Amino acid sequence: MGIRDLLRHLPIERYRNPAPVVAVLRLHGVIGGRGARALTLAGKAAVIERAFKTAGLAAVALSINSPGGSPVQSSLIFRRIRQLAEEKGVPVLAFAEDVAASGGYWLALAGDEIYAEDASILGSIGVVSAGFGFSDLLRRLGISRRLYTSGESKALLDPFLAEDPRGVERLTAVQQDIHDGFKDVVRQRRGARLKGEDATLFTGDIFTGRRALGHGLIDGIGDLRGTLRARFGSDVQLRLLEERRRFRFALPFLPRSRTEFAARPGEFVADLLASVEERLFWNRFGL
Repeated sequence: MGIRDLLRHLPIERYRNPAPVVAVLRLHGVIGGRGARALTLAGKAAVIERAFKTAGLAAVALSINSPGGSPVQSSLIFRRIRQLAEEKGVPVLAFAEDVAASGGYWLALAGDEIYAEDASILGSIGVVSAGFGFSDLLRRLGISRRLYTSGESKALLDPFLAEDPRGVERLTAVQQDIHDGFKDVVRQRRGARLKGEDATLFTGDIFTGRRALGHGLIDGIGDLRGTLRARFGSDVQLRLLEERRRFRFALPFLPRSRTEFAARPGEFVADLLASVEERLFWNRFGL
C-alpha cells in the first residue's frame, strides 16, 4: 500500500479525494541542432520519464511551441512519449501555442487529442533541407577546395563545391522517403478524423488553428489550462516538469577571448551558423 492509499484513510477531504494531477511537458524550440536550446530526445528523456511517474497522474499535457527541425529527433521524442503512454495507460493531450509545424506537428501527434488557438500555426507536413553554398566566395578569394573521397557519392552537395545535379536528385529521393514516413504517422494517429485530400494536407502548407480543425488535424480550439480544467475539474493540479539545466550567462557562439577563438574557430563559426539557422526556422512562420 502506497502513501497516497494510506492518506485516503485520513478524515481530511483533500486526502480522501485528492485532486487529479496532470503533468505538463514543455516542448519548445527548434528540434535537433546544436546548443543548450536544442530540443532532442537526449535532452528531454529524463523529464519525459518523470512526467509519466508523477503520483496521482490523470494525464500528460504537451505544451508545444516549435517550428520543426530534425525529423529523426521529432520521431524519437514522439515515439518515447507514445511508448510510455501505452505502458502506463495514461492519456496524452497536446496543446499548440504559437506554432506546431513540421516536426512541431509531429510532436503534437504524440497526443491522443490536439488543441490549438485560433491563430496558432500548424501543419507544414513536408520536408525541407537548407544550407549555404560558398563555391563562388572561395573562387573570389583565390582559395581552391581540395577534397579526396572513396565513393563517388561521398561528397555530394558539399557546400564548398558547385551544386551537382546528382546530389540534388539524391537529396530529393531522401526527402521523399522522410515525407512518406511523416504522412504515415499523421494517417496512423489522426485516422478517420482527417478531412481533405492528400493534395491539401500533405503539400507542406501551413494552417491556422481554425483551418486545421476543419481539416481534422486537431480536435479543438482551446488553451492548456482552460481545457484541462474543463476536462478534469477546477481543482486539477498542473505540474510543470522541466529538465534541470546549469545556468550559463553567455551566448553559445561568442568566444570569451581571441585565444579561445584561435583555438577553436570552426566550432564558433558552426555555432553562429546554427543560431542563424534557428532564427530562420522561426522566421518562416513570421515569428
